[in-house]
Amino acid sequence: MAEAPQMDVLAIAAHRDDVEQTCGGSLLVQQALGWRTAILDLTQGESGTRGSAAERAAEATEAASILRVSHREALDLPDGSLQNTIENRLKIAGVLRRLRPRVVILPYWQGRHPDHYTTATLGYEACFAAGLSKLDLPGAPHRPYKILYASLYADVRPSFVVDITPHVETRLQALLAYRSQYGNQTEGSGLFVPEEEIRERTFASARHYGLLAGVRYAEPFVLKEVALVDDLMHLPVASI
Repeated sequence: MAEAPQMDVLAIAAHRDDVEQTCGGSLLVQQALGWRTAILDLTQGESGTRGSAAERAAEATEAASILRVSHREALDLPDGSLQNTIENRLKIAGVLRRLRPRVVILPYWQGRHPDHYTTATLGYEACFAAGLSKLDLPGAPHRPYKILYASLYADVRPSFVVDITPHVETRLQALLAYRSQYGNQTEGSGLFVPEEEIRERTFASARHYGLLAGVRYAEPFVLKEVALVDDLMHLPVASI
């Protein structure tokens, strides 16, 4: 694998297409601002109801191009049985040392799919481990400055939202690149959103979070730490 340059924002997800669903618009916003964005998928999709690992790899490459990310790669952790082990933490920590992101986006730490909430804890602990100076890994120690949790599918009040209005159509196109997952087919029809409803559902959720902050479309995020404000005169979003 060719050595990737340092990244600014790295989204880590359990599966190929998770990022596209939860924070693809925000990656487009950051890229438009001139920041280097990247995606790390922890699994390859071999256990998914629809599609093969090879199909999802090709789709992920296409989606990465649509999202204009600078780098995307996938680890080989077991799809459907992701575990928070030392070995897995070290694999992710190695990527963090190589890419050296300032901001890491993780899935929210609760959810229906065990792989998703395991990724939240696994990713956080890998961020910590990557900064340990005596860790036996290539590269200089590195710890991201900020860890964000993409909370689109969590029933929680977001800490903040990102206005994705100019990029909402591109975000949808990146998701639809996963034809093996979102094209109409009999297999898994009870689990997957019908193709004709994907646009309505994705736009409705983005519209909901946009309304919370007075914009048209947005993606939500949660912080674990308290935010610091320097000037009360420049707080965004009107109260009334």
